[in-house]
Amino acid sequence: MREAGGEPLELPADVGDFDAVEVAASRAEEALGPIDVWVNNAMATIFAPFHEIEPAEFRRATEVTYLGTVHGTYAALRRMRPRDRGTIVQVGSALAYRGIPLQTPYCGAKHAIQGFTESLRCELLHDRSGVRLTMVQLPALNTPQFDHGRSRLPNHPQPVPPIYQPEVAARAIVWSAKHARRELNVGLPTTITMAGNAVAPGLGDRYLARAGYDAQQTDEPANPSRPDNLFEPVPRDAGAHGMFEATSHPHSLQLWATTHRGRLALVSAALVGALAWAVRER
Repeated sequence: MREAGGEPLELPADVGDFDAVEVAASRAEEALGPIDVWVNNAMATIFAPFHEIEPAEFRRATEVTYLGTVHGTYAALRRMRPRDRGTIVQVGSALAYRGIPLQTPYCGAKHAIQGFTESLRCELLHDRSGVRLTMVQLPALNTPQFDHGRSRLPNHPQPVPPIYQPEVAARAIVWSAKHARRELNVGLPTTITMAGNAVAPGLGDRYLARAGYDAQQTDEPANPSRPDNLFEPVPRDAGAHGMFEATSHPHSLQLWATTHRGRLALVSAALVGALAWAVRER
């Protein structure tokens, strides 16, 4: 941010604690002025079959991933509603629509965020509020969550391929903050997953029961002593990228197409018109 000419403000806070989020929001406005865009993105999880997850672990993952979004939305709306403007971006996932094995806390939280967002959007529309609410549904990303997430799997966890670089997600979130799209699906796998689950969810159940375990693990044995960030931060900042650089896509043609669909519609209409003219001339 400094390289781009801005000045960052770092406000560490546990998003599972509403009071901490409220303090961070107040300090942000004191330092930088009214909040125009609020992005809810925090998550914590554990990779394991449900019966191997302790209730306290499930609760903590839910507090961070789901209630963290609720708390952030509370803090943002407290400031945006009186001004009748602002944008809240909820960072979702294809897993907000399609649950997969070994990730019950994460999938449950993302489903909850989806339902929460739809309910709140109706309320804002009822009140004719100028505050805009959008949700970005992401594909598998090469982030450090697979190095930092708690895991009881025999091998190192991995995102289900195909995998995208986090910059793809960042571009989608920035675009959503600027445009009035209700929901933005990112990556062709996200679109296919959501459509497939709407048409044949039972088929998805059987496929994931067969393939979903191996697809979420590398061939590398798990390190049982590695630190995780479920209850407290890991001791170092690993940056934005994970360990899957070689197999991650830096761009998404689907994202470009969905964010330029008006232009594509005009081009398609022109091509159809040209084709019709050519046929008529024959």
